[in-house]
Formats: sequence, C-alpha cells, structure tokens
Amino acid sequence: MRPSERTGRLGVGIVGAGRVGPVLGAALAGAGHMLVGVAAISQESVERAEAILPGVPVLTVPELVERSELVVLAVPSDQLEPLVAGLAETGTWQMGQLVLHTAAQYGTEVFAPARAAGVIPLAVHPAMAFTGTSIDVARLAGTHFAVTAPAPVLPIAQALVVEMGGEPVVVAEGDRAAYAEAVETATTFSTAIVDQAAGLLEGIGVEAPGRMLAPLVRSAVENALLRAGGGAGV
Repeated sequence: MRPSERTGRLGVGIVGAGRVGPVLGAALAGAGHMLVGVAAISQESVERAEAILPGVPVLTVPELVERSELVVLAVPSDQLEPLVAGLAETGTWQMGQLVLHTAAQYGTEVFAPARAAGVIPLAVHPAMAFTGTSIDVARLAGTHFAVTAPAPVLPIAQALVVEMGGEPVVVAEGDRAAYAEAVETATTFSTAIVDQAAGLLEGIGVEAPGRMLAPLVRSAVENALLRAGGGAGV
C-alpha cells in the first residue's frame, strides 16, 4: 500500500543531490511526506544527501521514479529536458504521477514527453540562494516560490510550497524566461558587487571586509527592496 493510501501523504523521490534537492526533500519530510529515496551520483552529492537526509536510501533514477508518487527533479537546467525525455523513452513514467522540477526558466512544457505518459506536471522554483546545507531548510520559511502548472492541478503545487514553509507566486508559462532572468540578475549582480567591494577593502588593508560590509549591504538591499514594494517586513 502506498503512503498516500495510508495517511494522505506522498511517497517522494528526489532526483539530484545538489544544493536544492536534499533541502526540499527535508522540508517535504518535515511536512509528513515519506522520502522513498534520493538519486546522487558524485561522492560530494552522496555525502550531502547523507548529511541532510540521514537514513534515506540512495537509489538509481529509474528505481526512484518507479517507487514514487511525487518525483522532484532538482537537476541542472541543461540536464532537465534530456532526463525527462530519456525516462519517457524507457517507459519509466507512471500514469497519475506528480512530477515537479525546480528549474527557474522552464514551465511545464519541458514535461511534454512525460505528459504523454500521463504524469501531472508541476514547475516550482524557490527564489533563494542555497548553500546546500541543513540551514537552508529553515531559510525556506517565507521564501517565495515561482509556481507554474495547468489550472486544474495548480492548487497541488501551491499546497506543496505552503507545506515546505514557502509562499507560492503563480508565474505564467510564457513568463518563466523573464522570471529566470530577474533571478539571475539579482543573484549575479549582488554577488559580484560584494566580491568587488571586499577586494577593494582588502587592498587597503581592511581585515575581515565581509564583516564591515555586512550591515551596509543588508541595509542597502533592504532599502532597495522597500522601494520595489517589498514591504516593511523585508
């Protein structure tokens, strides 16, 4: 009997043990879902999975897909399309299976080969910079997630986000590219500016430049977010 038949919870398989997958897996487990396993290839990813998801078995991708009611594809964006297509070619996808990916730039069109097999497609991207450690689980609280899904199943994607502690924001299929560009711009720009400023301070002999910059950068970002409509709670 599957977990959902016993308790209303889902059996979840995490494909990808980079910075994002294990963290989302831990959040879903914290919401009461059962982790079937995680697919990890490199030694680093195996160690990360063991650290964040202790006791969760490391399985092959086909094994995970065959055993899971919800499959989370937390893989690099350039690997997503061939992964979905490859599993479709081997007949691994299952009718009625929930499949969620975390790539910012894709909506659900990338699931076309899997949808032909009857899966339920969900695109859910957390707008957060991940460290790949357990501290990210707590940071998910209040994080906004871009959610794209067919209208009949959109509430499922939104509910999963809420269960992970996040706030779902619906992004239309045609707007995913613009959303991804916004995320990339914010992430790359902020990192580059801090690195440049820290380098300049190091050049004039300032010790621990990050400590000096932290209050300045935080206040500057908070002010900018307030001007952008972030609200007083930013």
